[in-house]
Amino acid sequence: MGAQSTGAGPPRPARVARVTEIPAALDAVDVPRPRPLLVLVGGAGGMDEATRQVLAAVLRDVVVPCIERHGADLTDHPHHARVGAPVDDGRAERADGFALVGVAAEGTVRVPGGGPVIDDAADPEPHHSHLVLVPGRAWGDESPWLAHVADAIAGDRPSLTVVVNGGEITYTDVEQSIERGRPVVVLAGTGRTADAIAGARNGRAADGRAVAIAASPLTEVVAVDDAAGLRAAIDALLGGDR
Repeated sequence: MGAQSTGAGPPRPARVARVTEIPAALDAVDVPRPRPLLVLVGGAGGMDEATRQVLAAVLRDVVVPCIERHGADLTDHPHHARVGAPVDDGRAERADGFALVGVAAEGTVRVPGGGPVIDDAADPEPHHSHLVLVPGRAWGDESPWLAHVADAIAGDRPSLTVVVNGGEITYTDVEQSIERGRPVVVLAGTGRTADAIAGARNGRAADGRAVAIAASPLTEVVAVDDAAGLRAAIDALLGGDR
């Protein structure tokens, strides 16, 4: 298998039309697999600057080292609302950085040679090493595909989903993870969906979806400023200590 992109240029795109095409598409653009995997979902809507700074430090100083320590890769939504810039920066500093695989509905991102896109289409974040383009013309169409891509990358290796802030799409992402038995770590204190799930875990009234997610034995809630707790959670899950 060839060397993966370091993110110095545009992400390497792969287009799929059916779930069964995902493994071959990943192989064609040299996404290493099977590998331990962290799936990062959520957004930054309504997040104040102080929380952004705390989150950036946690992603840079805890999440990136955990990914590297376990020889893992990362996948996410590669669009403008994502929260992974500190992860991108940490990866970009290393010439042999982990694979960062974005999954996007083709009609929502502008790529060379792409087809028609929606009015608020985004440019894919350039630090990604790879980009998987899936059918769809609305934000969120990629959510089920993100879960399938994660399955294909991880194979029989450990994987987990980390939830930061987020909106309606994030609920779908988390539900998809739980449905396939993937553990979920929710960063409380980052707002919106993450805090609704954390609130439901503590017995506070919340969206019914948050209640169901909080009740799952696969869900763990960690405060965003609890670096040691987050490190322990990721190490246990990526290390296979279920």
